[in-house]
Amino acid sequence: METNQILETIRMIEEENLDIRTITMGISLLDCIDSDSDRACEKMYQKITTKAKDLVKVGEAIEAEYGIPIINKRISVTPIAIIAAATPDTDYVKFAKTLDKAAKAVGVNFLGGFSALVEKGYQHGDAILMNSIPQALAETDFVCGSVNIGSTKAGINMDAVAHMGKIVKETAAASDLGCAKLVVFANAVEDNPFMAGAFHGVGEADCVINVGVSGPGVVKRALEKVKGESFDIVAEVVKQTAFKITRMGQMVGRIASERLAVPFGIVDLSLAPTPAVGDSVAHVLEEMGLESVGTHGTTAALALLNDAVKKGGVMACNHVGGLSGAFIPVSEDAGMIDAVNKGYLTIEKLEAMTAICSVGLDMIAIPGDTPASSIAAMIADEAAIGVINHKTTAVRIIPAKGKTIGEMVEFGGLLGRAPVMAVNAAGSNDFIARGGRIPAPIHSFKN
Repeated sequence: METNQILETIRMIEEENLDIRTITMGISLLDCIDSDSDRACEKMYQKITTKAKDLVKVGEAIEAEYGIPIINKRISVTPIAIIAAATPDTDYVKFAKTLDKAAKAVGVNFLGGFSALVEKGYQHGDAILMNSIPQALAETDFVCGSVNIGSTKAGINMDAVAHMGKIVKETAAASDLGCAKLVVFANAVEDNPFMAGAFHGVGEADCVINVGVSGPGVVKRALEKVKGESFDIVAEVVKQTAFKITRMGQMVGRIASERLAVPFGIVDLSLAPTPAVGDSVAHVLEEMGLESVGTHGTTAALALLNDAVKKGGVMACNHVGGLSGAFIPVSEDAGMIDAVNKGYLTIEKLEAMTAICSVGLDMIAIPGDTPASSIAAMIADEAAIGVINHKTTAVRIIPAKGKTIGEMVEFGGLLGRAPVMAVNAAGSNDFIARGGRIPAPIHSFKN
């Protein structure tokens, strides 16, 4: 690298919150399947602690050697509904506790994969896992869960949607942070390094390293230098900035891959915010000329940002994957929180924004007395956006016990804090009660 490029990278790290958000080791547990759940759990623990024993140490060494902050070191595993289905167990909390024990043993901050894939129907183990989620997430510290209830190829499993509406309510009742560790997907991807929705797909290698980059602060600072310029210039600046961020992510991934003797998988280009000042996706959008995120023009600004980030990223790295776009969680983004508090940003506007960005209704607190059918209907709406647009969408909604609209819910750390947002008061119960499956869209037939 030329001297000016090195100095620019150092400045981005020191002044603009540039970091590697996560290095995530994906581990297949397919060879741990056993009809005896105790043996299966023992094999799971041994494989995770063997494969990931040096993950945190290597991540910290790369940080120290290159001066690049690596905020999280994480693990994703094969969906546990697949692994546990061979056992006669009637709940899978034991498996979750084994994953938690393994996560603590190797020192990672999250482990994803307490998951089920039910977009077209339930297999043995799927309903058991889904019913185990409230207790499993309440009784573990680092385990994250996810359920995929729809896909462009399969349509939307409305029975699973209704089921997950109830599970979200039960999870909120069981623990304050459980719903922050639970994602309901449509078109879930197999190589996502970000929590809480990460799992290691059955089409992946036995063990792999995936990297999630970040950098909203870097993008905002770059846009400050082209204030008043046309959107052609804005798009070019975002693209060039994303190229630099992704290059750094690819370098870290390859170094980690070599030192851990594990194949390098993908770089996820998602711009992931944090509650820290200067690390907000909302502020990037406002730098384009919006008085506040949520006002008219927000969706267009987000479309430009998302597209330019992807164009810059794919030029920088051959293997781009995961979700790769802009995350718009409320609790984890200081600008989003401000916009909600001022009344400029609503759930309806967030839903519109998810049509063209990564994830969906993410880390949103709602009144604790919101009916399960309304939560299920939110999941169905997000799934419809994903299924029709052939993209990943998700819901991470948090019913806040005893809280009403406008009150603040504190999560702490990277999860931040969220104002309780208003939910449409009109009911969706009869709609959700129909069950069945919403068919796949006509454009899904591509064979």
